[in-house]
Amino acid sequence: MQSTPAGRTLDVEDLTVRYGQALAVDGVTLAIEPGEVVALLGPSGCGKTTLLRVIAGFVRQAAGRVRVDGAAIDHLPANQRNIGIVFQNYALFPHMTVAENVAYGLRARGMRGSEVQARISRFLDVVQLGGFRERLPRQLSGGQQQRVALARALAVEPSILLLDEPFAALDRNLRLDMQIEVKRLQRTLGLTTILVTHDQDEAMSVADRIAVMNKGRVEQFDTPVAIYDRPQTLFVNGFIGTTNLMNGKVSAREGGTATVALDAGATLRLPASADFGLGAPVLISVRPEQLALSSVPGPDAWKIVPGLSLPIGAQLVHEARTADGASLKIVEPRRTTPSDTARIYCTLAADARPTLFPRST
Repeated sequence: MQSTPAGRTLDVEDLTVRYGQALAVDGVTLAIEPGEVVALLGPSGCGKTTLLRVIAGFVRQAAGRVRVDGAAIDHLPANQRNIGIVFQNYALFPHMTVAENVAYGLRARGMRGSEVQARISRFLDVVQLGGFRERLPRQLSGGQQQRVALARALAVEPSILLLDEPFAALDRNLRLDMQIEVKRLQRTLGLTTILVTHDQDEAMSVADRIAVMNKGRVEQFDTPVAIYDRPQTLFVNGFIGTTNLMNGKVSAREGGTATVALDAGATLRLPASADFGLGAPVLISVRPEQLALSSVPGPDAWKIVPGLSLPIGAQLVHEARTADGASLKIVEPRRTTPSDTARIYCTLAADARPTLFPRST
């Protein structure tokens, strides 16, 4: 029996897809490393599923190339690309048993006899469904159906694995279990994997790198940590996680540091590139966990009007409003007793690194 291949490189080069006059994918370039999990993340209609379908061979591009290990696969039909795909609705054949569903792709490739049975047993064991061979899809839970779809995709020993929102139909706890399971299998088998999702938590937890898409283009392709901590565009900044935006102006520059006068009333010294000149209007993006409540006034603290406080698990989420009317969310660990002092000021946490963006006047 052939061993499962190691991960392959996948290169998408200046890919463009049009539906009539509309650009669904606009000049996308991605270089994906062997054995890497890459998430295509973005809102509905941003082009992520279209991009996945081009790689799979279901949609033809208007321009650009798709290469696996340096060899172009654009001329190949979908059934000759050796790419496994798991759909959101699993796409299992309802009249076939679990074993027959897993065997379908193998038989379509001309495989027969004992090798088919060996592959079925191997990959049902991999997804921990070895005792479910003779069941029909209707006799399985949603998570079990998904694992059958995954076993079917893995059984053909694909060079690339594509996952098209495979967890969307599952409840929250089962979704987390399956994310862990898929990550474990991907690491065990060394498969280069692309995951399409609009769930940022899913992308952040499963992927090695994330391509954040917007209107057919990739706005940032980076690690989850870099995308969260160092977003390159205002869209990425707002789409990933929760953030607060505050207006200000650069009042002084010194090397790589800018002094920013907030419209809310404080003065902050922040890392800034040379693009932010003296007097430049800016937006300061700061995550809720990077803010701290205080009862002590100061030049780097701004006054707030506290609003609601919501206990969410181990955290307490505070709503507040600044003197210039901006809305803030502030997150801190939930304590058993409230603070004795009125905390009507807000400051940056000690390790906070806000992001500066230019602001149109």
